[in-house]
Amino acid sequence: MEKMKKIGLGGGCHWCTEAIFQQVEGVVKVEQGYIASEAPADTLSEAVIVHYLPKKVNLERLLEIHLHTHNSTSDHSFRKKYRSAVYFFSAEEEKEIKSLLVKLQKKFEKKLVTQVLAFRKFEASRESIQNYYKRNPEAPFCKRYIEPKLKLIKELDLIPRKERKV
Repeated sequence: MEKMKKIGLGGGCHWCTEAIFQQVEGVVKVEQGYIASEAPADTLSEAVIVHYLPKKVNLERLLEIHLHTHNSTSDHSFRKKYRSAVYFFSAEEEKEIKSLLVKLQKKFEKKLVTQVLAFRKFEASRESIQNYYKRNPEAPFCKRYIEPKLKLIKELDLIPRKERKV
């Protein structure tokens, strides 16, 4: 059986990030919550941990989806709570992520502000907001913020996707 890997991703609202990665073939599980790293990024920020099968979806594709589905080039005032980040679990992953971000930067006109940070702490969101999109697809928030992102990953045709509503 193929060994599963995981990566932490912070990119704005974790409801959106969770919904996006739940659509990706090769993603086995998405944990929604808050992640912290080391100072100065030691405050909890909305994020997800994506568990995936690398033979079905590689890290480059996951990062490409991540960078295209949140504001990865804007250093706005809410960056402490909605940090644009990739959290690594080993030094080997850190090196690979940094290399991939250099490569993916070429697909963006503006400079990426996405940080590469060591994973230190995770706190799951309360149960009532887990799987928010799956539970509330007709909610105004989902229609306004999540569905356009799901449509975007379909239009970009980055990788095969699971059955989706959009």
